[in-house]
Amino acid sequence: MVRSTVALVYHTPQDLRLEEVPLRDPGPGEVLVRIRVCGLCPGELMDWYMARKAPLTPGHELVGEIVEVGPGVAGFRGGERVVVHHHAPCGACRFCRRGDFVQCPTWRATRLIPGGLSAYALVPPPVVERDLLPIPDAVSDEAAAFTEPLATVVKALRRAGLRPGDRVAVIGLGVMGLLHGLTAQRWGAERVWGIDRIPARLEAGARLGLIPTPAEAAVERIRAESEGWGADLVVVGPGSLEAIELGWSLAAPGGTLLLFTPTPPEVRWSVDVHTLYFREVRVIPSYSAGPDDMREALRLIAEGLPVEGLITHRLPLPEAPRGYQAMRAYEALKVLVYP
Repeated sequence: MVRSTVALVYHTPQDLRLEEVPLRDPGPGEVLVRIRVCGLCPGELMDWYMARKAPLTPGHELVGEIVEVGPGVAGFRGGERVVVHHHAPCGACRFCRRGDFVQCPTWRATRLIPGGLSAYALVPPPVVERDLLPIPDAVSDEAAAFTEPLATVVKALRRAGLRPGDRVAVIGLGVMGLLHGLTAQRWGAERVWGIDRIPARLEAGARLGLIPTPAEAAVERIRAESEGWGADLVVVGPGSLEAIELGWSLAAPGGTLLLFTPTPPEVRWSVDVHTLYFREVRVIPSYSAGPDDMREALRLIAEGLPVEGLITHRLPLPEAPRGYQAMRAYEALKVLVYP
C-alpha cells in the first residue's frame, strides 16, 4: 500500500526539489502506477507557463507499470506496462464530438497525481477509460516514452494537412523538430529541410535524412530548391516571433504555417493580411494531442520509427534538474529520467 511518493517539485526554474508527497490509494476508476521512465518535455522550459502552475510535479511523457487498480476498473492488471497520458477528454461534449479533444473541459481538468517525475502516480478515471495504452511486448520502455511527444507531432501534421509529395521546412531541430521531420518523411513528404543555428542539431537532422539548412541561409536555399515557391508546409518549432517571421517568409502560395509552440502571452505578431489573403497561406496552431493521436503515435513506434536514436541523456530522478540544464544549454535532445 503506497502512502507517499518521492517526487520532483518545481517551485522556480532555479528551485527544483525532491520532496516526499502524500499519495492515497486508488479510488473508483483510478489506477496506481509505478513510473518506469519519464521524458523531459521542452515545454517544461517555458518559465512563463510553468510559473502559473507552480508548485507542481512536472512530467507527462511516461511509461508506468500498474501496481493497483481501483474499484470498477476492468481490462488492466497488475504488472502491465502502460503509456499514461496526463489528460483525457469526456468523449461526449461538443468539442469531443468534432474531435477537438484538447478543448474539452474534462481534458483540461484531468491530471496525474502528483506527476510523471515521481516514483508513483495516480491515473484519473478519464485517462484510465480513454487514454491508458498497453505497450506491445516488442516496444521498449524507452521507445514507448516517446508516445506522448510523438502524438503531439501526429496531431500537428494532421491539422496542417500534410500530403504525400509535400515539401516541408522544419524550423528548430530539437527533439520535437526532429520528430516532425521523421514523421513527415514517413508520411510521404518529397523533401524535408531541417533549419537550425546549432551545428550539432543540423548534423542530427542530416543523420535522419533531413536536408540540413542553417537558419541564415534558409530563405535563399529553400527558394532555390523549390522553383522559387517555398515550402508547402512550414513547421515553426520555437515559440518566438523571430521563428514565426522566418516561417512566414518560407511558406509557398497555398501553403501552411504550422505554429507548434506558444509564444509568451504578451507577444503580438503583425500579420500582412493582404499577402495572407492573396497567397492563401493557412496559419494553423496545434496544441497537445488526443486519444486518437496517442494510438497512432504508439503504432508508428511499434512499426519501428527510430525514436530511440534521439535519446542523449539517461538520468536518475535526483539528477533531473541537470537534464533541464542540459536542455537549456542546447546540449540535449531527449532526456529520460528513471524514478
